[in-house]
Amino acid sequence: MLLEQHVRFVCLYSATNNYAVVKQRMVLEFGGSGPSVLTIARINTKFDISSTVLQAKGVGSCTSRKGFNGACSIHEYNGGFSGQNVRFKMTSVCGHVMTLDFIGKYNNWDKVDPAELFSKAPTEKKEANPKLNMVKFLQAEARGCDYVVLWLDCDKEGENICFEVLEAIMPVLNKSYANEKTIFRAKFSSITDTDICNAMNRLGEPNRNEALSVDARQELDLRIGCAFTRFQTKYFQGKYGNLDSSLISFGPCQTPTLGFCVERHDKIQSFKPEPYWIIQAKVSKGKEVALTLDWDRVRVFDREVGQMFLNIVKTAREAKVESVIKKEKAKQRPLALNTVEMLRVASSALGMGPQHTMQVAERLYTQGYISYPRTETTHYPENFDLKAALRQQANNPFWSESVKALLSEGINRPRKGNDAGDHPPITPMRSATESELGSDGWRLYEYITRHFIATVSYDCKYLQTSIAFSISSENFTCTGKTLLSSGFTEVMPWQSIAKEESLPSCERGEVFVLDEVKLLEKQTNPPDYLTEAELISLMEKHGIGTDASIPVHINNICQRNYVTVESGRRLKPTNLGIVLVHGYYKIDAELVLPTIRSAVEKQLNLIAQGKANFKQVLQFTLDIFKRKFHYFVDSIAGLDELMEVSFSPIAATGKPLSRCGKCHRFMKYIQQAKPSRLHCSHCDETYSLPQNGAIKLFKELRCPLDEFELVLWSSGSRGKSYPLCPYCYSNPPFRDMKKGMGCNECTHPTCQHSLNNLGIGQCVECEHGVMTFDTTSGPKWKMACNKCNVVVHFFENAHKVRVSSDCCESCEASLVIVDFNKAKSPLPGDETQHTGCVFCDPVFQDLVELKHAAMKHPMHRGGQGRRQGRGRGRGRRPGGRGGLKKPKDKMAALAAYFV
Repeated sequence: MLLEQHVRFVCLYSATNNYAVVKQRMVLEFGGSGPSVLTIARINTKFDISSTVLQAKGVGSCTSRKGFNGACSIHEYNGGFSGQNVRFKMTSVCGHVMTLDFIGKYNNWDKVDPAELFSKAPTEKKEANPKLNMVKFLQAEARGCDYVVLWLDCDKEGENICFEVLEAIMPVLNKSYANEKTIFRAKFSSITDTDICNAMNRLGEPNRNEALSVDARQELDLRIGCAFTRFQTKYFQGKYGNLDSSLISFGPCQTPTLGFCVERHDKIQSFKPEPYWIIQAKVSKGKEVALTLDWDRVRVFDREVGQMFLNIVKTAREAKVESVIKKEKAKQRPLALNTVEMLRVASSALGMGPQHTMQVAERLYTQGYISYPRTETTHYPENFDLKAALRQQANNPFWSESVKALLSEGINRPRKGNDAGDHPPITPMRSATESELGSDGWRLYEYITRHFIATVSYDCKYLQTSIAFSISSENFTCTGKTLLSSGFTEVMPWQSIAKEESLPSCERGEVFVLDEVKLLEKQTNPPDYLTEAELISLMEKHGIGTDASIPVHINNICQRNYVTVESGRRLKPTNLGIVLVHGYYKIDAELVLPTIRSAVEKQLNLIAQGKANFKQVLQFTLDIFKRKFHYFVDSIAGLDELMEVSFSPIAATGKPLSRCGKCHRFMKYIQQAKPSRLHCSHCDETYSLPQNGAIKLFKELRCPLDEFELVLWSSGSRGKSYPLCPYCYSNPPFRDMKKGMGCNECTHPTCQHSLNNLGIGQCVECEHGVMTFDTTSGPKWKMACNKCNVVVHFFENAHKVRVSSDCCESCEASLVIVDFNKAKSPLPGDETQHTGCVFCDPVFQDLVELKHAAMKHPMHRGGQGRRQGRGRGRGRRPGGRGGLKKPKDKMAALAAYFV
C-alpha cells in the first residue's frame, strides 16, 4: 500500500529569481517527520535563509547542501502530504531548462538559405545554459522519487517550464501504481504563508495547452525572426559601411513596436505649423484679483476674423455675469494595479525603463514584498483579504496615518476592473524600508504600495465653479476648483487637484470691469516623440506582445540602435530604424503593421485555451510568413533604394589599413559604425574583425597561408591583445578551428604567431583556454588566455622574452627564455639570461604575479613538483588538422589580472 511506502516527493518550485522565501514558507507550513519529499525551485543564491530561522520557527531538522552544478542548493526536511508523513527534498531550476534552436548545420549563416528555416530546418530543444548541467542535476535529485509537485511561476512561461522539467525527470521517477496521480501543480500569486498553504491544499495539474502556446510562440519567433534577420543583415552589411548596427534584426513583435515609433516620427516631420488667434480678456471686481477669461469660441484661424471679434469686444467696458454654476465632482481612485500600468508609471514618473522595472519587480516578488508582478487583471477577487494586506502597512511612517484612518473608518471597496483570470493585481505583501530594498527597489515598492492604498481609499471630491460672462455679444468663461475631500490623493499627492485662485463670490447679473482685452497670435505644435509609457499603451491596445514580453520588445529596438531614449524617456527613431520601417511599408505593410501579429497572438491564446490545434496554427502562420519572406526577398530593391539615400556604400567608407591577400591592394578599415570590419573594394569582399577593441596593422607581416597582412587587436594597455589574419578569422583554415579565432588560437604548425609557438600552458581560470605569450607587450610583458579575459604580467623590463620549444619536466608547460640588460637584471649572480618554467622555476618566482593562488602550486608549498600536465602540447595530426594535447590539470599557480 502507498501509505506503507517510503514516499519520496519531488516539489518543483520557481520564483523568477530565487525561492528562498518560498522555501521558508514550505518548510514552515509542512514541517514534520517521516519519509522524504523533493522540492525544486528557481533561485538566486544571493538570498537564502539560515537553518537558525527554520529552527526558530519550529520546523525541526532541515539539512542543506549544494548541488553538483554549483548553482542550485538542495534542502531536505520532513513533512506531511495527503495524510502521509513524507520526506521533502527541495531544489531549483534557473529559468527555462531548455531552449529552442536549429540543429547544428542550420546555424551556419553562410551555408544555409534563410528560406529553409521556415520548414526544412529541424529544430531541437537544447539546454538553456549548458554550464549548469540542469538536466543531469534534476535527474540526479529526482531519481527514485514517487511524486512531483511543480511550483513554477503561475503564467504560461511557468507552465512551459513545468513540462521541460517533467521531460527531464520522468524517466528516473518511480513507476506509479494503478494509474495513481503522481504529478501535481501548485497555483499561487504571492509568497506568503497563506498563499503557500492554500496552494498546497489545492494542488492541480500542469496545463499542457498553455505550455504548447509558449512552444508555438518560441518556434514562430525563431523561424520568422532568424529568416528575415539573416537575409537583411547579410544583404545590407555587405553593401553599406555606416549602418551602425551589428545585427539588422526583424521580429514579429519587435518590428511593429518600432513601427509605432516611426509612425509618430513621420507625423512630426510632416507637421506644418498653422497660426491661430485667441481673444484674452481680463476682468475685475473692486479690489479683488483680476480674472483671466477663456473665450468660448476658443480660437480662429483667420487674423481678420479675430480682429473683427476683438473690435466687437472692445466696444464694451464691462463684463456681465450670465450664470454661476457650482457642481460637486469626484476624481476616481485608480483601478487595481496590473503590469502594464506599473510599467507606464515607472517610465513616466520614476524614469525607469520597462526592462529594468520588471527586473526590480521580480526581485521584490521573490523577496516576498509584493505579489506576482505579471498580471493583466485590475480587479480583486471577492475573497481577497484587503484588510490583511493593508494592516501590513499600518506602521510604515510614510503612510501609517492614512492606513490607520482607513482601518478605523472602514476601507472603500476597490473599483470593478477587468478580471483576466490570471493573477490578482500587484499588491504589497509586507512592509519595507528603503534601506532594505535599495534606491530603485524602494521607489517602485513605494509606488506599488501607495497605489494599493489608493485603491481602497475614497474618491477625491472637489467643488467646480464656472462663471459665464458676456462682453458685448461674445461669451467668455472662468472656471475654478475648491478641494472638499482629498481622498486617495492623500497617498498619491501627484494626483491631487491643482491649487487654483479661488473665484470671487458673485451672482447672475453682476457686472465686472473689463480691464484688458487683446488678440493673441499662437501656433499649432507638432506631437512629441512617443514616450515609453505611450508606446506601452499602444502595444497593449493592438495586442503586440504580452505583459511579460512588452519590456523585452522595447529593449530590443533600443539595443539594435533602431531608437534612442531621449530626455523624458522619449523614443526617437534612428536613421536605420526609419529606413527599415519605410522599406517594410514599401514592400509589404503587414510586416510592420500590428494587425497580423495581433491575429497571431489571438491564435496563440486559443491554443492556451484548448480551442485551437497547436500544429495547425503553427503551420498556417509559417506558411503565411514564408510567402511574405519570398516576396520580401524578390522586392528587396525597394528597401535598398531607401538605404542608398541614407547610408554610404561600403567601398566609400573607412580608411586604408592592410593589404588584401588576393589582389594585394589596401583594404579599408570601417570603424565608425558597428560592426567594425575590413572591406576590399577591388575584390568586393568584407572580412569580420573582433569587436570592442582597437585594430592596427601588425608590422606589415603576412599570413603564411593566404598572404593577407596581419592586424593586431587590443583591448587596452592592461588588457589582452593578439594578431589575426582577416581571411582566417572569417574562414578557419583548419578543421579544429572556428570562425572568430585569432593567431593565438591558430593551430598552424610553423607560423611564428600561432598557438603552437606562443602557447605556454593551461589557463588559470577556464577549462579550455591556453595562456599564450603576447609578443607585443614589452617591456611590460604578459601572457593572456586565448579563451577568457585572464591576463598575467611577468618579467617587467626584460630586454627580450621568447617561448622555448622545450617543456617543463614537472608540469609540461613550455619553458620561457628571458634576457635582461645587465644593469636591470634581477637574476642571481649577475646573470642576464635564464630559461625556466614560469610556474615551477624558483628563479622566476618573484618575477611572476603569483599572489593568493601561489600556495596552490606544489612547488610553493615546499613539496616536490608533481608531473601535472599544464603544457600546450605540440602533437599534430596529419592533414593539417591542429590539436592541442589536453593538459592534465588546471594551472592554479597564477593570480590573474582580470580585464
